[in-house]
Amino acid sequence: MSGAETIRETVRERYGQAALRVMAGGANGCCGAAEACCGGDDPITRDLYAAGETDGIPAEAVLASLGCGNPTALAELHEGETVLDLGSGGGIDVLLSARRVGAAGKAYGLDMTDEMLALARENQRRAGVENVEFVKGHIEEIPLPDDSVDVIISNCVINLSGDKRRVLAEAFRVLKPGGRFAVSDVIVRGEVPAEVRRSMELWVGCVAGALEEGEFRTLLREAGFEEVDIEPTRVYSIDDARAFLEGAGVDVDAVAPAVDGRVASAFVRARKPAAAPALAGAAPGESACCAPGCCGG
Repeated sequence: MSGAETIRETVRERYGQAALRVMAGGANGCCGAAEACCGGDDPITRDLYAAGETDGIPAEAVLASLGCGNPTALAELHEGETVLDLGSGGGIDVLLSARRVGAAGKAYGLDMTDEMLALARENQRRAGVENVEFVKGHIEEIPLPDDSVDVIISNCVINLSGDKRRVLAEAFRVLKPGGRFAVSDVIVRGEVPAEVRRSMELWVGCVAGALEEGEFRTLLREAGFEEVDIEPTRVYSIDDARAFLEGAGVDVDAVAPAVDGRVASAFVRARKPAAAPALAGAAPGESACCAPGCCGG
């Protein structure tokens, strides 16, 4: 099994456990020895949604929220749009998106974990929301057609992938021309100790697999995105670092100072370039004249 496959199976197992905990009446989705699964009462996941924002959303969807931000607010969704949530978990961001796009729009949730999909579909049923579809699959192989969604959101999931270049290429593929990429994720600002990167507990906990900020920008541009912007929203202090390092198999006293201020949650925005305007009178698919002499004049 490759490194990426090992990561995928570990993430699948831990997030499946998180869903089962919620369905069994657990207080939250914590699932690791270090309470590390981007969930629970840790500094990464606290206080993500404004007061009243989750009214009408099943409690289980809120409890299973294992993210690090609020991408539905970031994305500025509009009536009639089609939205895709990468790694939709218990469905909270899909249900919130469905409200924003209205009956004329649609919200897809993509997840690889059977237990999370079952929980999300039950939350959808209880919320009485019809313009939602939860789909099983991997974020590296999105099971949707080219140019099919207006907005891609994600909440602390891309960092969990062992092949982020593929994730971003797939996101670019399924977005319509002019479509928006608007995700919340954990980023790293500068170097972190190698032992952090090696810890599977911290990978599942959304820290070890986080992209360095500059690398995230580069990968987005290489995938074809423009208007790339990364806005840190929470920068984690040494005390925060101690909280997410505890129980992760590292020397907390030695490592915490080295990650103080270097791990952050962030809003990551980008846009797929719009299609070239059609040339008046041209055949379908023919581009407009774009430079002197390009029209044969």
